[in-house]
Amino acid sequence: MHTQTLMIQGTTSDAGKSMLVTALCRWLARQDVSVAPFKPQNMALNSVVTCDGGEIGRAQAVQALAAGLAPHTDMNPILLKPNTDKNAQIIIHGHAIANMDACEFHDYKLIALKAVLESHSRLIAKYDKIIVEGAGSPAEINLRTNDIANMGFAEAVDCPVILIADIDRGGVFAHLAGTLALLSETEQARIQGFIINRFRGDIALLQPGLDWLEQYTGKPVLGVLPYLQGLHLEAEDALPHTTDFIVPRGQDYLRVIVPALPRISNHTDFDPLRLHPQVNLQYIGPGETIPPADLIILPGSKSVCADLGWLREQGWELAIHRHLRYSGKLIGICGGFQMLGKLIHDPDGLEGIAGNTQGFAFFDMETTLKPEKLLRNTQGTLTLNNTTVTGYEIHAGIATYYTHYQPSVRLTHGDDGAISGDGLILGTYLHGIFESPLACSELLTWAGLGELKDTLDYHAIREAQIDRLADCIDQYLDTAHLYRLLNLRANTL
Repeated sequence: MHTQTLMIQGTTSDAGKSMLVTALCRWLARQDVSVAPFKPQNMALNSVVTCDGGEIGRAQAVQALAAGLAPHTDMNPILLKPNTDKNAQIIIHGHAIANMDACEFHDYKLIALKAVLESHSRLIAKYDKIIVEGAGSPAEINLRTNDIANMGFAEAVDCPVILIADIDRGGVFAHLAGTLALLSETEQARIQGFIINRFRGDIALLQPGLDWLEQYTGKPVLGVLPYLQGLHLEAEDALPHTTDFIVPRGQDYLRVIVPALPRISNHTDFDPLRLHPQVNLQYIGPGETIPPADLIILPGSKSVCADLGWLREQGWELAIHRHLRYSGKLIGICGGFQMLGKLIHDPDGLEGIAGNTQGFAFFDMETTLKPEKLLRNTQGTLTLNNTTVTGYEIHAGIATYYTHYQPSVRLTHGDDGAISGDGLILGTYLHGIFESPLACSELLTWAGLGELKDTLDYHAIREAQIDRLADCIDQYLDTAHLYRLLNLRANTL
């Protein structure tokens, strides 16, 4: 088998594939191994702009950082960004080529495989080791034909596979044994071992099950990773289920709410707020009561017009007007910013039927959706107090203003966004605006946080969490077996 490439597949979505690839990339990079992450096909609405001017899934960007690399489009050659439950934008090598429904893309996979193999070939020519993340489960029988995300890719490049399962879901031995049973003989032979994730309790009580699994399958268990309390790793797509916020005693805190749009994108924008000790951030889902807040943030959206209609159906328009009457603050980011204007024009039907959609009309602005996306990493200053800010833009809309507004950000290429005349509303196309510590603090102060006691360094937190994952490789996995799989000698690292 191809020992330059190792693939991580999971028995289910959210089994721990992204986490394990991130951990392995940092673990190898620490040992001066030239390593890069790779995900052949990803379906996610959280994406970033790469160093070569395309976009890839956020999880692969974090894995690149774990490996000490700048994110590159070859690390995620196929990105699917759902427009609806049945249709998605197809992004090849960082750039959108078409919208397809599931059946169309299923037939397109043979062409997509060529792009996947091209990217993989370029990576193996540049790096010593490639750690690959699968998608979903290899045992999804209905998706086996023309597969490029799991075993189809592994077979094409002839690489070994490790299978990971989440014990916290329950039924972990059935997940592992059942997944293995549904694979073909050649695919079964590729599975070089199992890893169990998110275990809590006494490992001695689990040992009989591990012994049975090894005897039943003939495959080794390479380790059991613990449930890591408080672990923060940027999500591939799913919204966080809970908040860890504890109301601080004797100090101010800010109440922030974000509507959980059906096609919410880049919600990782708000991770610095979720982690801030003086911010209580809540995602408000369908049918949930919209609570009082100090700050409402309208997030990015892959289907701005449809999500705008959803907001109205859920009562957000009235809630936002009421919020502003009591001097609450409102931020719109990317698609959320477009919603704050008077009209959104979609002449080419990029989001469905061609036409116009009425916005909330808080800004005298109209947006026209264009086929070509603007993809740009950038930096500048927040106009509230000239604080430095960095971020990235991913949008297909061009804004036209009919009233002059103070821009929210002055970027190296020009002004961005707007601040309303009464100072209550701020809009921007800039993703990642809360990741700059001083800019985040300034925005929280603007939003009404009385006494700021903490300046959160989000990048330092992310680095510490990645290191925490890498530590788990040494502590809980059979590293000798990993060295053999990767054709590495431990005593030389």
